[in-house]
Amino acid sequence: MSNPLYDALFAPHEGQQSTFLELPDGGTISHAEFLEMAARMANALADLGVSTGDRVAVHIEKSPHALALYAACVKSGVIFLPLNTAYTARELAYFVDDSGASIFVCDPGEEEALRPIAEKAGCPLRTLGSNGDGSFTELACTMATRSDVVPRSRDDLAALLYTSGTTGRSKGAMLTQNNLLSNAEALVDAWRFTEKDVLLHALPIFHTHGLFVATNIMLLAGGSMIFLPKFDLDSVLAALPRSTSMMGVPTFYTRLLDDPRFTSDVAAHMRLFVSGSAPLLAETHERFEKRTGHRILERYGMTETNMSTSNPYDGERRAGTVGFPLQGSEVKVCDPDTGVELPAGDIGVLWVRGPNVFKGYWNMPEKTREELREDGFFITGDLALIDGDGYVQIAGRGKDLIISGGLNIYPKEIELFLDALPGVRESAVIGAPHPDFGESVVAVIVPETGHAIDVDAIKTAAREHLAGFKRPKVFEVVDALPRNTMGKVQKNQLRDTYAKVFQG
Repeated sequence: MSNPLYDALFAPHEGQQSTFLELPDGGTISHAEFLEMAARMANALADLGVSTGDRVAVHIEKSPHALALYAACVKSGVIFLPLNTAYTARELAYFVDDSGASIFVCDPGEEEALRPIAEKAGCPLRTLGSNGDGSFTELACTMATRSDVVPRSRDDLAALLYTSGTTGRSKGAMLTQNNLLSNAEALVDAWRFTEKDVLLHALPIFHTHGLFVATNIMLLAGGSMIFLPKFDLDSVLAALPRSTSMMGVPTFYTRLLDDPRFTSDVAAHMRLFVSGSAPLLAETHERFEKRTGHRILERYGMTETNMSTSNPYDGERRAGTVGFPLQGSEVKVCDPDTGVELPAGDIGVLWVRGPNVFKGYWNMPEKTREELREDGFFITGDLALIDGDGYVQIAGRGKDLIISGGLNIYPKEIELFLDALPGVRESAVIGAPHPDFGESVVAVIVPETGHAIDVDAIKTAAREHLAGFKRPKVFEVVDALPRNTMGKVQKNQLRDTYAKVFQG
């Protein structure tokens, strides 16, 4: 029995001195050096008692060491659980406990604050810093540079990624080896990646986009990555002439366009710019093409489905669309009430089926049955239409999802937090258009009768308990929320009311 994901992504590079990662300080890490680092970490996991099928919860900054831990987990047959670095202790406690993590790895600076979480969950806490420091790497450095590859099947779990829940409870999407491998294979083919490519990697690696799309593609293709800790405009502009491709969120492209140093000459060496995780405005498409001659390739995916559709590499890349289904994937638009497939041009809910679609939600069989049908179709909750030429257009989002800077935010989670604060009777959280992040968060709050809302106190509580990208940027206090005859809050009215709150 083999380990398909390791065999395809990592094994071909063992012993190879070809460059895998170019670092901000000018240094490089070869494929061989990276895999030796991963082998040491795999042995360290085994030494700590982590075994096949266990979950490794990770809350660490982006670094080559963090990426090597992912490789170590694949090699060891354990389930990788990356957690957003912006999450607070309150949020992390749920993920570590719900996943039943066998080990929790965090940044050295967080050790004291997060130790109670690990103790309560009954798992050891180890540290791994962005510079390679920490108790986990200290242990790994004592280990051999070779380790056994644990056999796994294509249907075995490789990763667990939590999505925000519309009811306030986050859902753990179970991703198999086949989900990840089949998607990487489809994307390498669709986007024409080869060993000659150099990917400018400025995305986080706790998210599907930066980890399972960008990194897996480059491992499968055999190319290299300019591995930046984050999107920094000066660093990106300096790296572009050495790159052939870049994957980003719309914010990356708007910030580049706002800088006069970003010219066609800077982008001359590039063959492909990909955007996803949030809608790209048609205006951005047009400005980018006018400035560089490149047409950004927009695609569509979710945590539960990996990538499902893409505009064509060869052919028309239409602004406002996310293209066609990837090879092996199917999509259809269905009536939200009946599930009946709708004709071209009609707006309904997008359903996706294929080897890219996840196995289900961790410890949530009922939620899995609601959203993942027996015939393999996953109900995304996103509103879409398929035009007469077959291009998929995302028309809106069900479940009130907000996407800010490429990160998913579910209002219900924030509303539950706000409603529990002193003096708050109820709240409604919406997304409003934002010129940089696509959308940003607005909280509309109704006070308890006879109470005055202390907005500053609410902001302080939000800073303590909510990740930065989830925190409302605007708080509005009103006497009552708009409701329909059935008593449901009319968020469409709120979105209209506060549509221009971030403009001007």
